[in-house]
Amino acid sequence: MTATEAAEHDRAGEAAIASAAPRHEPKPAPGAIPPRVPLPSKAAAELLGTALLVAVVVGSGIQATELTQDVGLQLLANSIATVFGLGILILLLGPVSGAHFNPVVTLAEWWTARRGGDGVTAREVAVYVPAQVVGAIAGAILADAMFGKPLVEWSTHDRSAGHLLLGEVVATAGLILLIFGLARTDQLRFAPVAVASYIGAAYWFTSSTSFANPAVTIGRTFTDTFAGIAPGSLLGFIGAQLVGGAVGLALVAVIFVHGRSAE
Repeated sequence: MTATEAAEHDRAGEAAIASAAPRHEPKPAPGAIPPRVPLPSKAAAELLGTALLVAVVVGSGIQATELTQDVGLQLLANSIATVFGLGILILLLGPVSGAHFNPVVTLAEWWTARRGGDGVTAREVAVYVPAQVVGAIAGAILADAMFGKPLVEWSTHDRSAGHLLLGEVVATAGLILLIFGLARTDQLRFAPVAVASYIGAAYWFTSSTSFANPAVTIGRTFTDTFAGIAPGSLLGFIGAQLVGGAVGLALVAVIFVHGRSAE
C-alpha cells in the first residue's frame, strides 16, 4: 500500500466512524416557542401561568401579613415567594408558550415580529392577552379562597401617586430591556433566573414594588389584601406600564444594535 493509498484508507475509516456516531441535534433555548405547539395549548399555558403567578403574589402577601406586622418583613416574604414562583413557572411553561404571563411582553414580541424579528402573530396576541387577564383574575380569587377571604373584594389600596407611576415605567422598561436583550444576545436560556431575579430586585428598588404587568394589575384589584390595588389606580398603572414597554423596546434598539443573531 502506497502512502497515498494509506492516507485515503485512513480518511475513509474516519468518515465511517463519524457517520456511525450518534448525532446530537441542537435543542431550543428555554423560553423559545416551539413552532408546532397548538394555539389552545399556548393559551392554556398563559392562563395557568398567569393564574399561578398572581396566586403566588397575593397568597404570599396574605400569609406574610398574618405572620408579622412588620411591613418590611411582609414585603421581603412577598418578594422571595414571587422570585421562586416566577422562576419555576417560566422554566416549566416557557417551552410551551414562551411564558409571557404579561400583555406588555406579548405586545412587545408582536411589535418586534412586525419589524422582522421573532415573535407572536396578531392571532396569538388576540388569544394570549385575554388568557392572561382571565388567569390573573382567577389567581387572585384562588388565593383569597385558600386563605378564607371573600372571593371578590375590591381593593382599597390606592396607588395613584405620580412617583408610583414613575416606578412602574422604570420597572416595566427594565423588564422589557432584560427579556429582549437576552433574546438579542442569544441568552434566553437564562430567562427563568434572570427575569425572576430582576422582578425580585425591582420589588425593592421601585416605589411601586414593580407590578410591571397589566394582567397582574387587573387581577390584583380583585383582592383587598396586602398585594391589592384599588380599581381607581388601575388605568394609571396600565398606562405607565405601556409607556415603560415602549421605553424598554427603544432601549433595546439602541443598545443591542449589534447583538442580533445572524439568520
